[in-house]
Amino acid sequence: MNQFYEDVIHGLTSGQKSLPSKYFYDERGSKIFQEIMALEEYYLPECEVEILQNRSTEILSEIPFESLDIIELGAGDGSKTVIFLKEAMKAIKHLNYIPMDISPEILEVNKALVSQKLPGLNVEAVAGDYLETISLLKERKNPRLLLFMGSNIGNFPGEKALGFIQFINDFLRPGDFFLMGVDLKKNPHIIRAAYNDSEGVTKKFNLNLLGRINRELGANFDVEAFEHYGVYNPLTGSALSFLVSLQAQRISIGDISINFDRYETIHTEISQKYSLKELDTIAAKTGFSWERHFTDEKIYFSLSLMRK
Repeated sequence: MNQFYEDVIHGLTSGQKSLPSKYFYDERGSKIFQEIMALEEYYLPECEVEILQNRSTEILSEIPFESLDIIELGAGDGSKTVIFLKEAMKAIKHLNYIPMDISPEILEVNKALVSQKLPGLNVEAVAGDYLETISLLKERKNPRLLLFMGSNIGNFPGEKALGFIQFINDFLRPGDFFLMGVDLKKNPHIIRAAYNDSEGVTKKFNLNLLGRINRELGANFDVEAFEHYGVYNPLTGSALSFLVSLQAQRISIGDISINFDRYETIHTEISQKYSLKELDTIAAKTGFSWERHFTDEKIYFSLSLMRK
């Protein structure tokens, strides 16, 4: 049986039902997420773009290489990264861009966009779960700048975030760099609104996960019998997303039947927020020798550069 099926069954038969957020991003989910990125309440892309537009040259001045592989995990469509790549082409003589993403479809969009905007840049897309496919790049000889943008680190709860950053450190060689996008702690109302938009696009994105299970695994979820719920806890810095069963119901996935109580929840996503002090501590704990934070004017978001 495929990994998607195994992960879904494991999550939905656990004491607290859950589904891995990485499965949001089928072709339909990726398109809905582009809608989310354009929402007024979803401040993250605007803040990250501001940093890329205003501070890319400053970031690149810290990277002293003539040849460089820029490797991006969870690259998406590349529309933000192209801003950084444009400046990198000016600063670095021999440059390769290696976007990695679980969605082959979105990588096709990425490669087409980057090739159109920056026709001289070598692009080598790698599709699949980057936790596995990154090993394919081990033997490349160029120095590395690894990008993990869009606050994707927030999807790793607690110690798993430390484990992931340590995983990145282990992949890098001494002198290589890691540039990580991080959503910073701020007014809790601003954060909560970003995950409960007035147009209901986040709801559509969350519910599409059930639709994907129906389409790919032959399940019989009544998507309208579930509601999206997002909450932010300023004590822990965790923004959490859930699907709530609006009635007692039983669903089937193949030969497996799963019961839901009325108002029972499926935990679908965590988006962790950090302070700059917490990021300094994380860098030190995971073996990075140096770090510098590049923020937008509101200090809502950081592109944090670390060196191994």
